[in-house]
Amino acid sequence: MEQFMCKNEVMAPYLDKLGDRVVANSGIPSDRYHLGKLIFQSIKDDPDLVMQIDGRTGESETNASVLKRTIRCATAFRNLGVNTGDVIVLMGANHLDLAVPLYAALYQGIATATIDRTLLVGELEATFNNLKPKIVFCQSEKVSDVQKAIAQANLNSKVISFDPTPDAMSFSKMMGTYGEEIDVNDFKLADFDPQETIAYLVSTSGTTGLPKSAIITHMNMSIGGGYIFPQAKQFPPVRSVLIVAPLQWLSALVNFVMGPIFQYGRIQSSVPVLTTPHILELIKKYEPRFMISSPPMMTALMKANCDFSCYDVLYLGGSAVPREMIEELRRLNPKTYIVDVYGMSEVGSMALANNACPLGSSGKPMAHIKYKLVDVDTGAEVTEPHKRGELWIQIPGYFKGYYNNPEATAEVLTEDKWFKTGDMMYRDEEWNFFFVERIKLLLKYKNHQISPVELEAVIRQHPGVLDVAVTSLTDPDDGDLPVACVVQRPGFQVTADEIKNLVKEKLTDTKHLRGGVMFLNELPLTQSTKVHRRKLKELVAAKKDELL
Repeated sequence: MEQFMCKNEVMAPYLDKLGDRVVANSGIPSDRYHLGKLIFQSIKDDPDLVMQIDGRTGESETNASVLKRTIRCATAFRNLGVNTGDVIVLMGANHLDLAVPLYAALYQGIATATIDRTLLVGELEATFNNLKPKIVFCQSEKVSDVQKAIAQANLNSKVISFDPTPDAMSFSKMMGTYGEEIDVNDFKLADFDPQETIAYLVSTSGTTGLPKSAIITHMNMSIGGGYIFPQAKQFPPVRSVLIVAPLQWLSALVNFVMGPIFQYGRIQSSVPVLTTPHILELIKKYEPRFMISSPPMMTALMKANCDFSCYDVLYLGGSAVPREMIEELRRLNPKTYIVDVYGMSEVGSMALANNACPLGSSGKPMAHIKYKLVDVDTGAEVTEPHKRGELWIQIPGYFKGYYNNPEATAEVLTEDKWFKTGDMMYRDEEWNFFFVERIKLLLKYKNHQISPVELEAVIRQHPGVLDVAVTSLTDPDDGDLPVACVVQRPGFQVTADEIKNLVKEKLTDTKHLRGGVMFLNELPLTQSTKVHRRKLKELVAAKKDELL
């Protein structure tokens, strides 16, 4: 395998030199993996670089300004008693304030959990119960929901609103009241072990429906993030990136973190909902050079005849990428590097490098990751090409599991620290990996993960529901459209609208039953009396015209 591994010939040496400088300043060898110190040094190196632009307002901010504000925010954390090992939550729009607590937390060894800002009170309560955050940063319209969720979870988390509201302390007031004006050269970042200290807690839905936050340490991200441009021939690898995802998605988070280190600017937008026309406007106005997009978003942009000629690099990922999409994009944009990328929350970055790979491949092994395919029935390692197995990987510093969730961790992490991806794959003779299917139950609608079990638990609250199983219809643009297959309790007349409305009341918009409702006399079961998910999906597909 080693001769086929992707080695980062440009970015890795740069990171090594940056790490050497950081270690020379601190005298602590492990600081080469301290993301806070790497970012701090990188921002100092180029104070005039425009780090971020808000495409909604036209506002921009340089490295020097961001550095000054992050120091003030870090001192505010200290004065508020938020220290290394504590957790903060970010659930704001992609405005210019969002990165400030993000970087300040990295300086101090505080873990940042980035979560969906559309979650409802019950979902927030479950999330906060798991995370136990010291501070929750949100927009003013979510302050009431956040406060209710904190109260229901019996926590005393402080709520900070990015925009002014009479109901909570504002971000600017927190900075003014608790932050300190300290010279860049006098500011002291916290010392800690980067291999064990959490940088981020990345939301990833599980098949149980319970909150799951993948632990990404400073070491995980500082090494893995360095491989986001395996094809790079120069430094910086690109000049600017357009962010088209909220911060809880890895595609945004990686760019927020690695952008300052690799010295490229970030174009983002604080609009509540990022629409296709707005993305087209941002591309035309700012001519970004790099973007990571989901297939559904790319479909919408292609339908709108988007001009991608400004791009040097386009990554597609988050769900299965149609071969035809890659072919068409490459035909229209022959000078742009366009690939299907394979990554996941638990890795903290890309897991395979897709440069010079055959069309349809998910990529080749990366030099910093260990890989093996495992037969899901026997547990034996698959060593020959063109034979399917579940992909298992090991990352530097190892995957630490899911935060405060030992049961979920035990399901995916072996005793010798192999992470089970849940993806069935095979490889060819040159170690190009090819995705076959997901082993897990998770559905994915427009890149939003949906747990069937979570939906089923809500639907079972209806007194007329005897049993229910959730499957999906596959839509070429949007992905999985959830379908509820319901068995009615004798003596009840349940309607499809009752089921749909119940889900709407309890769960966020992305989890609604867009595929519809089907009533059955009984659910198909396996010999072990479990719901036969494959047969259920086949049944729904065959009778999709009968869905309510």
